[in-house]
Amino acid sequence: MDSSALLDVLKAKKASRRPVWFMRQAGRYLPEYLELRAKAGSFLNLCYSPELAAEVTLQPLRRFDLDAAILFADILVVPQAMGLGLTFAEGEGPVVEKISGLARVQALWRLDEAEEVRLVCETAEAVKSKLPAGIALIGFCGAPWTVASYMVGGGGEGGREIARAVAASGIEWFGLLIDRLIEASVSYLIRQIDAGVDVVQIFDSWAGDLPGYLQEDLVGRPIAAIITKVRAARPNVPVIVFARGAGAGHKRIGQITRAEALSVETSLPLTWARDQLAGSHAVQGNLDPLLVEKGGAALEKAVELIIGALPKDRHIFNLGHGMRPGTPPEHVEQVVRHLRKLDG
Repeated sequence: MDSSALLDVLKAKKASRRPVWFMRQAGRYLPEYLELRAKAGSFLNLCYSPELAAEVTLQPLRRFDLDAAILFADILVVPQAMGLGLTFAEGEGPVVEKISGLARVQALWRLDEAEEVRLVCETAEAVKSKLPAGIALIGFCGAPWTVASYMVGGGGEGGREIARAVAASGIEWFGLLIDRLIEASVSYLIRQIDAGVDVVQIFDSWAGDLPGYLQEDLVGRPIAAIITKVRAARPNVPVIVFARGAGAGHKRIGQITRAEALSVETSLPLTWARDQLAGSHAVQGNLDPLLVEKGGAALEKAVELIIGALPKDRHIFNLGHGMRPGTPPEHVEQVVRHLRKLDG
C-alpha cells in the first residue's frame, strides 16, 4: 500500500499526519448501517455475510477522512467458532452458552476449519480489494480474559462477576480455557493477516474488572503469548493492545506484551500516558464517546487537549471506548475536521 499514517506511527516513523480512526466507527450510529442491518435480519447474519459486512466496514470511509478501516465482526466469533451457542438479544447485548469444568473445555473445537472464521476472512479480502491507497485495514480479536469471561459467565455484568470469581480461584480448567483461547486467537489473527489486514488490535474490554495482581497473569501474559506466536508466523504486522480500564497497569502490560501501541481508556491522564508509555509504544485514544454524542464546544476542547498532550508521531487519535449508538454522524465529522484543522 502507499504510505499509511497509521502504519508510520505504529512503526515509529515520521507520520505525514496524525492518524485517526474510531472504535465501532462502522455500525449502529450510521443510518446506512441500519438499513443493511435490517436487510440482513440480525447482527450475526450481517457479520457472516461477507458482501454486506464489507460494505459496513467501508461506509465510514465514505463519510469521514479516516486513516483506517476496522473489519466488521465481533469478538465473540471465536467462542461461536469453538462450538458455543451465541445470540444477540436486541437491546440486551450478547448471550454466550456458558461452560465450566475440564471436560467441557477439552471439548471445545479448534478454529482451523471454522466456517465463521472463513466468512470473516472473506470480508477482509473484499474490503482490502476496495480500500483507497494509504488506508490501513485493522483486524482484531478479543483477548483471552474478556472472551473467557463471556464463556464462563454468559454475558452481562453478573456474568463478569462469576468469571472473575472463577479466575481468582485459580481452578485448573480455567487456566486451560485461557490456553485454548490463546491458541484460537493466534489462528484467527493469522487467518485475518493472510486475508489482507495490515494491523491487528487485541481487545481486552474487561481488563479493568481484575485487581492489579491478576492483570499481569490474565491480561498481560496471555496477550503476550498471542503476540509472540503471531509475530513468529507473520512478522512485521503491528499490534495494538486495548486493555480497557487497566489504568496504571497499562505500563506493565506494555512491558510484557511489547505491543507497538497501547490504546487507553478515557479516564487515563494523557500526560501520564505521554511520560510512561509514549517512549516505548504509540498511544491510542482517548476521546470520551459521550462528548462525540453531544458535540459542540466541549467536544472541540477535548480534541485540543488530547492533541496537545501527545506528539503526532506517537499518537493515534481514537476514542476511549466504542462509538455510542446515538451519536450524530455530523459530530464525528466535527471531530475529524477539527483535528485536521489543528494538527495539519
